[in-house]
Amino acid sequence: MAIPVVALVGRPNVGKSALFNRLVGANSAIVSEEAGTTRDRHFARAEWNGRAFWLVDTGGLTGDSSVPIDVEIRRQVLHAVDEADLLLLVVDAQAGLHPEDSRVVELLRGTGKPWLLVANKVDDPGSADFYEFYQLGAGDPVPVSAKNGKGSGDLLDAMVARFPEGAPAEPDALRVAVIGRPNVGKSSLVNRLLGEDRLVVAADAGTTRDAIDTPMQYHGRTLVFIDTAGLRRQSRVSEDIEFYSSLRTRRAIERADICLLIIDAAAEEQGIENQDLKIAALAWERGAGLIIVANKWDLVEKDDKSAARFTKKSQEKAPYLRFVPFLFTSALTGQRVTRVLDLLLQVDTERRKRISTAQVNARLGELVARLQPPQAAGREVKLMYATQVQVAPPTIAVFGNHPELVEEHYVRYLHNGFRDAWGFTGNPLRVVMRRRAA
Repeated sequence: MAIPVVALVGRPNVGKSALFNRLVGANSAIVSEEAGTTRDRHFARAEWNGRAFWLVDTGGLTGDSSVPIDVEIRRQVLHAVDEADLLLLVVDAQAGLHPEDSRVVELLRGTGKPWLLVANKVDDPGSADFYEFYQLGAGDPVPVSAKNGKGSGDLLDAMVARFPEGAPAEPDALRVAVIGRPNVGKSSLVNRLLGEDRLVVAADAGTTRDAIDTPMQYHGRTLVFIDTAGLRRQSRVSEDIEFYSSLRTRRAIERADICLLIIDAAAEEQGIENQDLKIAALAWERGAGLIIVANKWDLVEKDDKSAARFTKKSQEKAPYLRFVPFLFTSALTGQRVTRVLDLLLQVDTERRKRISTAQVNARLGELVARLQPPQAAGREVKLMYATQVQVAPPTIAVFGNHPELVEEHYVRYLHNGFRDAWGFTGNPLRVVMRRRAA
């Protein structure tokens, strides 16, 4: 990445995720009293004093090699450390010096990278005793309180002072939320696209809990993949962490340009299921672009018409899916996975397409000539002109004398007519009725 990368590291439950949230200015990472809540690397873009940077939250490092998930977390932390330009070792000033802190210091010294020692949970610097951390031989600890924000400005100043000079600004990125139910292969698909095991993949459903931002370059574009926890039916969301994971998925949809809805084709051979339809509707109604990826296609017994049947059955359940591209892949074998990247760029182009007012007006004239709007009793309904007022998502405003009297079925007729002319594939097209200015 062109902008500096800062990684937060430390043993479990020292407040790394809370500090992450404080520094990026949003509740982006799950914070819980349960140690080990953060499992994957978590990216967020932040800025201080005009300098942009990526902040990376990581799971807690332990020395217990007997627990498989702890071993996996350690591998992910080491990967984050390897990518970082600056490391922040977070320690718990309230709990005091811990033997695990010394082991993390040894790890960081071996990297040869600049790093800062951050004493968290110093809610009152005047009364707190964090000087025992000098024993780590890591220089002056920077006291902060992720809880109340004290010292965070000083920490950001110290971070920016250690950034490489002349880091160019990041270009506008295409943000892609990878959404779907648990255990459909979301992380596996992103890992296959990236060509590395960037996200934790396990046989247990629900391994991914946070929404993880992972950038990559493709054909000169920066794509940022937001790999999310799976959305479950609300009745099945029992743990607090599961609830917040579902909330993160919804927030990921809200900030995405395009959503990749991953479904398990092997389990849904009769087309997309209701829970997936609800997730798709969240993205579509929010105005995001949408691509449906039927994963695990290698496990489906099929013929040359299976994909067409699957698509047709899905579209029968939700008519708007007629405008959404379907792609049949296998993250395991790599079948058609790279096609996802090309399709993302195509849907983004459709999303930002702008049609001239002359073209929109001409098309409106054709549609009205073919079918007049239904007339209200005693009042004539006229449509005068139309124009595209927005991209991303594309929005066309139609102006008339009585917009409130135009019936919904006629608005759908106009919508379909505009679709037939210009496509806007993979994106919701909004048609809004407006009163002509007097």
